[in-house]
Amino acid sequence: MNKKCYRLFISHSWSYSDAYEKILEFLEQEKICFYDHSVPKDDPIHTNGSDKELEEAIEAKIKGVSGVIILAGVYATYSKWINKEIKIAKKYNKPIIAVKHWGAQKVSQVVKDNADELVAWQALSIANAIKKWC
Repeated sequence: MNKKCYRLFISHSWSYSDAYEKILEFLEQEKICFYDHSVPKDDPIHTNGSDKELEEAIEAKIKGVSGVIILAGVYATYSKWINKEIKIAKKYNKPIIAVKHWGAQKVSQVVKDNADELVAWQALSIANAIKKWC
């Protein structure tokens, strides 16, 4: 029997790239087969592209995924990109899994309101939500 391989867009700010890296570690730890469709840090669109080009790149990536993972920290509320990613995910009916960062006292209301599921900062919780929704 072939193991299912998920196509995931992991929303992140490069200012919080350690959290993004940890999500990748969690997925590997739980032996989740996945393709990472996130916009890479070294993509020239981050440094040279316009907001419109970045939004189009994000939309092109989200359009083809089986699910979107968003860190649910409060910084997400103030991120224009997370709001756009949520809007794009909703447009293409993609499930949104919100991950409450370890130790975070507060969660973005915008993310919480739009997530299909809010999970703890634990490898197993994230893996189970992916299997359930994606």
